[in-house]
Amino acid sequence: MTTEATSERVTVDLHVRSLTPRAGHGRQEVVIERLERLADTGQIHEFSVQLWGRQVSLSTAAARTDAGQNVLDRVEQFRDWAADTDRSISSFFETRRISSEMTEESYVALVLPMFTLAEYHDDDLAYVAPCSDGDGVCTVTDRLDTLEHESVVTKTLEADGDGRPIAEEAEE
Repeated sequence: MTTEATSERVTVDLHVRSLTPRAGHGRQEVVIERLERLADTGQIHEFSVQLWGRQVSLSTAAARTDAGQNVLDRVEQFRDWAADTDRSISSFFETRRISSEMTEESYVALVLPMFTLAEYHDDDLAYVAPCSDGDGVCTVTDRLDTLEHESVVTKTLEADGDGRPIAEEAEE
């Protein structure tokens, strides 16, 4: 008899500021490769990479565009999830006043993290990283570690005749 594996469909959206080879590009590659492995091994059903900018201006026409509104709607979903789960994402999605010395103009913008992972179970938002719970921060890397560990435990445990979990033998 095997342990009950979840029948939930687990998908992940990775939101990144950019895919250009600047600071953080190596980290992007590592995160995307880990998601590819999770999908290839069936630990998640699928993932997507969504591009969004460094920030969304809240006080200009950009916030009213489809792209701007899509980002703002998604962040609002993340905030709702955080409130429902006693977590916070506010320090990772900061609202700031941005001033340009060249144009002498300023505007209010929502500054986005370099990476945001949104995990869905059967199309319901189940986790957002980065987030904090008052005791510590869960980064995108931390959440990937958890996904890998939970999936490995679920797939490698099998109940013996007495109902005790035992690990399967590793293939060589």
